[in-house]
Amino acid sequence: MSDIAIKVENLSKRYRIGLKEEMHDSLVAATIDFVKQPIVNLRRLRRLSHFEEDGHDAEDVIWALGGVSFEVKQGEVVGIIGRNGAGKTTLLKILSRITEPTSGRVEICGRVSSLLEVGTGFHPELTGRENIYLNGTILGMKKTEIDRKFDEIVDFSGVEKFIDTPVKRYSSGMRVRLAFSVAAHLEPEIMLVDEVLAVGDAVFQKKCLGKMGDVARGGRTVLFVSHNMMAIKSLCPTVIWLNNGKIQSIGEAEEIVQAYLRDSEAVCVTYYHPAQPIEGRDISLIEARLLFEGDVPDNGQELVFEVKIEVLKKMQFSAHMFVYREYGLVMVAADYHSPVAPEELAPGMFTLRFKIPPYLLNPGMYSLGLMLADYDGNNEQYLSAQDLIRFDLEDDGYRRGNRYHLGWGGAVSPILPVSITRDSR
Repeated sequence: MSDIAIKVENLSKRYRIGLKEEMHDSLVAATIDFVKQPIVNLRRLRRLSHFEEDGHDAEDVIWALGGVSFEVKQGEVVGIIGRNGAGKTTLLKILSRITEPTSGRVEICGRVSSLLEVGTGFHPELTGRENIYLNGTILGMKKTEIDRKFDEIVDFSGVEKFIDTPVKRYSSGMRVRLAFSVAAHLEPEIMLVDEVLAVGDAVFQKKCLGKMGDVARGGRTVLFVSHNMMAIKSLCPTVIWLNNGKIQSIGEAEEIVQAYLRDSEAVCVTYYHPAQPIEGRDISLIEARLLFEGDVPDNGQELVFEVKIEVLKKMQFSAHMFVYREYGLVMVAADYHSPVAPEELAPGMFTLRFKIPPYLLNPGMYSLGLMLADYDGNNEQYLSAQDLIRFDLEDDGYRRGNRYHLGWGGAVSPILPVSITRDSR
């Protein structure tokens, strides 16, 4: 019997982008347009699912994955790393059978449980209790097996008070806690986990990482996508590095992570504009940039992290900026728990600006991330994106008189007030 749990052969996935088709705000308008232009619209429908092979419409195509091949043995824990848009989530969606590949094949031996988005696999009209049994049944478990695990699942998730409430009334924080608990406790042979663990607070994240360690030691196969290099190194002996939809390297975690960090440090990104917006819950991220004076940012000037978003419905939210140093460690968390606007914002395009004061950060490599969430402490997340901007902060030499350039220790180096008084005898 083969000991291979996942076998991926020459896997590719492409999407069509940039179709400037006219959108209609009602079914009646769309129907009238279809009747008026039947041939044109049939061609449009065909283009959505058919890719020409003659290359004439190559500008409308983006390859999320291109010729990816690897094997994962049973009981192996593998981390997947790479920048935003590298193809990590697309790969997990194909392995979870959420989407079909354009070409290539996948062989999976064992029951698969995936946690790719908040509340993945939950039916919003069913209660938490009913969704636990539904997910267990889908995994092929008997009711008696689910019964044995039920109390443990509920206790870990911390939603016991709401277990008989429809999931549609849960906050995103409650949904992700229950979703992770279900995925981790129902004992699938293969577990796929995306960056969704970033949703919860620090205590919940630590709890989840501890549970994933237990899952790994229990002999189950795990694929774990994360920007947190500390978590990757502690959980995953083997790491796959994806870059622009292709495998850059596969090997031991320490070696691959170090190579990835060196490569990331070599490429500074002060303007990020994805081919497709980063989709959140009723909010999309269009682009991000770092504003500074001169050719390169230095620690003596104010830096501005500017993010353009599209709000899709009337809503309020709080905004949070995260400043990361190497290994994905959060050096600064700028949390604004009050709403960014006093009243609900109508749908439309908006620009957020976070200001980093002079001399807060020590010189070195940093990356910036963003989270938009509710502001009443329910951990309800609308949008989360890490590693959007990457920059090398230089020292302006002001505090060292342009003489000392060996660097100072510490994560941050703000100029803090100090006073001195003469003691009376």
